[in-house]
Amino acid sequence: MLAVGLVLSACSTMGYYGHVAAGQGQLLMHRRDVARVVEDPGTDPALRTRLQLAQQARSFATRHLDLPDNRSYTTYVQLDRPYVVWNVFATPRYSLAPVQHCFLFAGCVAYRGYFSRDKAHAEAARLEATGDDIYVGGVPAYSTLGWFADPILSSMMRWDDDELAATIFHELAHQLIYVKDDTAFNESFATFVQEQGLREWRASRGLPPQEGKDKAMDDGFTRLVLELRDRLKALYASGVDESAMAAGKQHEIADFRVRYAAWRDGQWHDDRRYDAWVASPINNARLLPFGLYDHWTPAFAALFHHAEGQWPAFYAVVRQLAQLPPTQREKLLQQWLDYAARS
Repeated sequence: MLAVGLVLSACSTMGYYGHVAAGQGQLLMHRRDVARVVEDPGTDPALRTRLQLAQQARSFATRHLDLPDNRSYTTYVQLDRPYVVWNVFATPRYSLAPVQHCFLFAGCVAYRGYFSRDKAHAEAARLEATGDDIYVGGVPAYSTLGWFADPILSSMMRWDDDELAATIFHELAHQLIYVKDDTAFNESFATFVQEQGLREWRASRGLPPQEGKDKAMDDGFTRLVLELRDRLKALYASGVDESAMAAGKQHEIADFRVRYAAWRDGQWHDDRRYDAWVASPINNARLLPFGLYDHWTPAFAALFHHAEGQWPAFYAVVRQLAQLPPTQREKLLQQWLDYAARS
């Protein structure tokens, strides 16, 4: 029985790698040089303008942010779907620990990506049938960590100019420095490069700093979600029986919705941008992405300030952190996080 299980697991893994290889291959096959798309008289004028902006941001990333100088984001792929991949997140019903998936080059991450929405939902249904909480989220862009020249995707075109440029900075940062099995480090680092890069990009174009409202709302909403996660974590560690656990879980989620409404009405009045998310079914898996992308971002901001705003010096320090054992790296990052909080 063990041998059969191992064979079935291997077949499943090989089938998944085959799907991923085919999906990545399709992207590579359908790439077109941005320059040719821009010169093509049949190209939609709005798309032409966005692609020209993306190339300006790509050049800025290399010349001013010291990000990799390669062919990434110099080609374009028109997709036949709204997202390039769909990520499947899963957790046990009474735990916030994600079901981990480990890959040869990327290490272990808290999700599994599919180029097909149907395949993603089939995997989600399989996991849900075993009792897991599941969440499927569409992804407009991702990084191959420099293994391939990543293209600009049509799924990225619905973003505004700032988010388009910022995403290019973010994904190139992954190509520059990436640590296996440390998603919080990788995403927080790339998020800092994205945010600081965007500030410098806007200044270079004579644009004023971004208004702080959107970030303040995002930060406030994230704090509410993280508070819900903390409450659920305490519940799951309490040792109560399963019926009490189930009732407590639903109570905490309902209470979160009440606290959200009070926060929204008390601070942001008629802005209802998060209402749809809050009204949709909430489970452990749906909470996983929150905090994943920015937990250490203030620590990286403090490191950048310590490097006197010089990108090469900043990257040198980040590389040193990346080479440390996980516990030592986290300890140092926590010290920089505490320093940022005091500053």
